[in-house]
Amino acid sequence: MSGSPLVIVYHRQPLEEVMVDGKIHYRTNKSPNGIVPTLKSFFNHLGEEAGSWVAWKTFDPEVGVDFEKVVTVEDPFGDYRVSRLPLTKEQVESFYHVTSKEALWPILHSFPDRYRYDNVDWETFREVNRAFAEAAAEEVADDGLVWVHDYNLWLVPLYLRRIKPDVKIAFFHHTPFPGPDVFNVLPWRREIVNALLDCDLVGFHLPRYARNFAEVARSLMGATMGEAIPVDPVLATPGMALSEPDVPEKVTFEGRDVLLGVAPVGCNASLVDSILATEENKALQAQLLSELDGRRLIMTVGRTDYTKGMVESLCAFERLLERRPELIGKVKMLATSVRAAAQMTVYEGTQRDIEGLVGRINGRFSTLDWTPVVLFGQAIPFEKLVAYYAIADVCLTAPLRDGLNLVAKEYVASKAGNPGVLILSEFAGCAVELPQAMLTNPYSNRSLDNALDTALATPPEEAAAAMAAMAKEVATYDLGHWAAVTREQFTKIDRVRAGARPTEAAA
Repeated sequence: MSGSPLVIVYHRQPLEEVMVDGKIHYRTNKSPNGIVPTLKSFFNHLGEEAGSWVAWKTFDPEVGVDFEKVVTVEDPFGDYRVSRLPLTKEQVESFYHVTSKEALWPILHSFPDRYRYDNVDWETFREVNRAFAEAAAEEVADDGLVWVHDYNLWLVPLYLRRIKPDVKIAFFHHTPFPGPDVFNVLPWRREIVNALLDCDLVGFHLPRYARNFAEVARSLMGATMGEAIPVDPVLATPGMALSEPDVPEKVTFEGRDVLLGVAPVGCNASLVDSILATEENKALQAQLLSELDGRRLIMTVGRTDYTKGMVESLCAFERLLERRPELIGKVKMLATSVRAAAQMTVYEGTQRDIEGLVGRINGRFSTLDWTPVVLFGQAIPFEKLVAYYAIADVCLTAPLRDGLNLVAKEYVASKAGNPGVLILSEFAGCAVELPQAMLTNPYSNRSLDNALDTALATPPEEAAAAMAAMAKEVATYDLGHWAAVTREQFTKIDRVRAGARPTEAAA
């Protein structure tokens, strides 16, 4: 095999395995939503050449690897190869559920008090990352590009560069990236940053995260920063908690130029529009409105995670009913907190807190014909979620820290310019893109309380105007726009390797 011009390295497989007549068949994921379909769309631009995807698949070492390591998938985006890296459950538990979630995740989200070091087996983290790098090296052409996704694969570029020194390597962070004072809590900080400096391009959602990485690389490794260039005006609204007016175009370390890319992921606004236009969804919206029976609906949606602000949102709703008894029976909260995998014990306390709060609120305020909070512990199918968004008066999205937050963008897309209020944490990455939202500080009870009171009192015409402005941004800076910007960043790599400055490469 000559190798693929593009290899995507991501922990999730882009396929489903189904058994038909006793034989395994591979097909594209059913859900059209999320980042996976967008990543696969990059294979569309390879012409007749096939792309490759590297992910893990667990196996029982007592049985051995009982699946094909490499399969070809027929997909609307074209045929591509999927390399399934065999990992034991113990390896996944160690590198993903423990090291990534208990040690790396809290630091990335600026929660050093949640950092747990004692259970970390860093050698297993290295071992798994090395295996991903070896699998990617098997798939990629000598002059191809390997695109690595997210912090749990931080060390892949280090090992890949040793195996194939000339291959192009890009990396994208889906999380925040903290400044040096927080990042340096990690005892493996130099190894991690050294690995990222083996990339040709390191991408982030926001200019702030890119600048933080540059500061870390300078302070830890002595890397030098390139010229600071102005960012897209959409990302540069002054006065925001995460605003950053400019960002270094690159960092240089040991003679290597590492480009810094900024491109916040968008939602699939056209998909939302198509779902809302169906007769089935319109009927579902009508049914949900009938069930509300004139009550106002507040939604809060996320995963069970202490960074997502679900506890803070529920407490804010409880305080709303306490101080405004006239709202009892007239407003309802739908909370979706998708439970973490059973192996992620780090979130067990958060799950108990959420369930306890919902029980307390419902116990205090329920009447015979009204329950104030409905809690879903499993993900709501996307088509139904869009219908809920479309009828919800308020979407309360209050993470304490979030790399981006697609819930906010999906709510805006679902409202289609109709009245609705998005209460949005200042510390969600997408807040810099949506200054028209009702911004709040989730660390402040007073700020959350004021936001809820103001949202419920906002005149429909004012709410519609703000929503229409945000809907325009969400529709323009959608998943397709993110993909186009990313492809443009990829083209800079060859130019920079040839000696051009990054800004010249963009011309």
